[in-house]
Amino acid sequence: MAYYIGVDGGGTKTVYALFDENRNILNEVKTSGSNHENLEGSYDEAAEVIFGGLTALVEKQGITLDDVSFTLMGLAGIDHPFQHDEVYARLAAMGLKNFEIFNDGFLVVKAGSETGAAIGYNMGTGMCCNAIDRKGTMKQLAGLGEFSGDIGGGHQIAVTAYRIIYDDVMLHVAETAMTKMFYEEFDIHSEEEFLDTVSMYEDPDKMQRFVMRLIDFFFAAADQGDAPVMAAVDALAQRGAYLIAAHANGLDFDDEVEVVLSGSIHTKLPSAVYTDLMEQKAQALTAKKLNFKKLTHAPVFGCINWILQDYAK
Repeated sequence: MAYYIGVDGGGTKTVYALFDENRNILNEVKTSGSNHENLEGSYDEAAEVIFGGLTALVEKQGITLDDVSFTLMGLAGIDHPFQHDEVYARLAAMGLKNFEIFNDGFLVVKAGSETGAAIGYNMGTGMCCNAIDRKGTMKQLAGLGEFSGDIGGGHQIAVTAYRIIYDDVMLHVAETAMTKMFYEEFDIHSEEEFLDTVSMYEDPDKMQRFVMRLIDFFFAAADQGDAPVMAAVDALAQRGAYLIAAHANGLDFDDEVEVVLSGSIHTKLPSAVYTDLMEQKAQALTAKKLNFKKLTHAPVFGCINWILQDYAK
C-alpha cells in the first residue's frame, strides 16, 4: 500500500490526512494554526507545528515518515516564493523528504473542480482568490491583507460590523439593526459599556464568540436589507467580483469557467445575499460563463487529487 499525506494549514487550525492510493483517508490529525504570519516564532514555529502534526499522524497509523511516498501541503501565508523557501528549508532540515508546499487557496481548485482548471475563492478567517488554468498556470490574487486591498474574511467582516454599530451609537451616522442585536447579546446599557466590549477581541477566551456573533449580526441585518450593512455587502461582493473576473479574463480558460467557493463565509452561513450579489457582479465583468459551486469536500482532499495527478510514481 502506498501512503500519501495532505496538509491543509490555516490561521486557526491545521488538518493532516493520511491517504492511500484510492483516496481513502486512513487517519487524520488536527493541530493549531500553521500560518507563520500569526505565530510569534514565525517560520521556525510554523515548521515545528507542521512537523509535529506530521509525526503525530504517522505515529497514529503505526508507520514512519519514511513510509510516506509524498506529502503535499497547502499553507496559509505562503504568498511569495521566499515564504515557500523559508518553510521548505526548515522542514527539509528536520528530515522531511518528498514533499511540496503551495498556498492553501490552490487546494480549493484541486478539491472542488471537476476539470482541474478553475478559480477558487476562499473566505474563512482570511481570504484569497486562486486559479489554475487549462495550461497549468497558477496565480493567486488577494491574501496580503491591506496590501492587496482585501475586503472579506471573518475577522474583517466582524470589524466592519462593529464599526457600523459604532457609527450608529457614537456618531449617529445611520441606524443599523445590528445595534439592537449587539446590545441584547452582550447586555449593554450605555455607550461606555458598548466601547468596553472591544476588549473581548483581545481576550483569547472571548474573542471567538465576539467575532462569530458580529458576523451573524452582519448577515442577519443584510437579510433585512439594512442600509449601512448592505453598503458594506455591496463592497464585499464587488471586490470578490473583481478578483474572479481578473482570473477569468487574464488566464487561459474555456468559454465556461468553474468558480469554487470555499471557507465558512461562502459555505456555512445561511444568508445568500452576499454570494448572490457577488456572482451577479462577477458575471457582468466577463464574457465567459461562470459556473459557481460551493466546495462540498474538505480542502485537504485537494492534496490527494494533486498528488495522484502530478506526484505519484
